[in-house]
Amino acid sequence: MATSASATGRPRHPSAGNLGARPALVRDDSSPHRLPAASFPHGAENGRDRVRLGPDLDDDALDRLIGPVDGKRVLDLGCGAGAATIALARRGARVTAVEASTTRLAQARAAAEVAEVRVEFHHSDLADLAFVRADTVDLVLAVYSLAGVQDLSRVFRQVHRVLTPGSPLLLSLPHPFTTMLDDDADQPSPYLTRTAWSASPLAWRAAGDEGVTHVHQIGDVFTTLTRSNFAVDALLEPEPVDGVSGIHTSTLVEWVPPTLVVRARKLGI
Repeated sequence: MATSASATGRPRHPSAGNLGARPALVRDDSSPHRLPAASFPHGAENGRDRVRLGPDLDDDALDRLIGPVDGKRVLDLGCGAGAATIALARRGARVTAVEASTTRLAQARAAAEVAEVRVEFHHSDLADLAFVRADTVDLVLAVYSLAGVQDLSRVFRQVHRVLTPGSPLLLSLPHPFTTMLDDDADQPSPYLTRTAWSASPLAWRAAGDEGVTHVHQIGDVFTTLTRSNFAVDALLEPEPVDGVSGIHTSTLVEWVPPTLVVRARKLGI
């Protein structure tokens, strides 16, 4: 039976309201300390030829959403330390990588040099793509990076401008279900920490880096894309691969999907 917050002495998140006893949603485990899932892909290793859209997913199965990239111009929006950037460049893509953090951008540059791939890097806000000409990009990729953006509409409008007609934006985000939960080593199961409608961002620290996660509800992402003149042709909540355990693995994935994956194609001109 779940215990109340007063019984454990742990404070409840203020957005949780009067939830009473903690629901027994997810069982706890004794796994070692890991990085917070919302910090993905920060702290993850580079050196793979597949783009990782989220922690512990079937990268080969999800690769069909990207398709062939040889010779195509790809914009990696919020490239982080460069894992996806390098994977795309190794497959023959002409990659332009954008990152708002100078620290992460320096890491990505260094990683690209080690991997001996050519990438055009830019330090910029993700909604400021003035350096990219209109109708010149064949694919825009955003792996968890848009979680750091509060106003998605500004980004989507710029992405629509730079994409060629019919070309896709492929994005992944922390699933909003996972942001509502937390675990407790002193309890048999994790518990709700916030309501589904809370607009409060979540801060994280991982591998010497830090950031903020804005929780984007599925309906909001879909509606904002539609209003930005995109047609959503894939919306996935993939289950992690059984038996795979990485640095960002969470016990919460036994009950809720860790990652939301959306692909949307540019309509019009």
